[in-house]
Amino acid sequence: MGRGRLEVRHLKTVTLQHLSCPGARQAPRVIRWRKDLTSNKITIERLYFVTSLPPGAASGARIAAWIRGHWKIENQLHHVRDTTFAEDASTIRAGRLPRVMAGLRNLAISVLRQDGRTNIAAATRHHARHPGRPLAALGWT
Repeated sequence: MGRGRLEVRHLKTVTLQHLSCPGARQAPRVIRWRKDLTSNKITIERLYFVTSLPPGAASGARIAAWIRGHWKIENQLHHVRDTTFAEDASTIRAGRLPRVMAGLRNLAISVLRQDGRTNIAAATRHHARHPGRPLAALGWT
């Protein structure tokens, strides 16, 4: 319970016999029930994953921890890149430039986090107002 909602998750893994994904051995499924405590709205979400781990190689708790770790990365990096830097709306699509821009966005996020910033959008606006601030955050002044 937290953030104004009640959440219950169930994890089930199944062994794969025939799947057109080379190396796939198991398919964990997470069913997540959420109840918004202010509106009482209930949502059910089903998430599917694929792993090359053979059955019995990791416990359900270990697989659940890996999935939570994936969501943490998604929330800390990819979500910030999309919302703060509007990465999905970018028109840069040719050659190596999309990868270069993603690397520059990652660098900016990393520098701001090392500088102790938790709100990347606010930190970006703060640094944009004065050209010397990004250099100072890097220790180059």
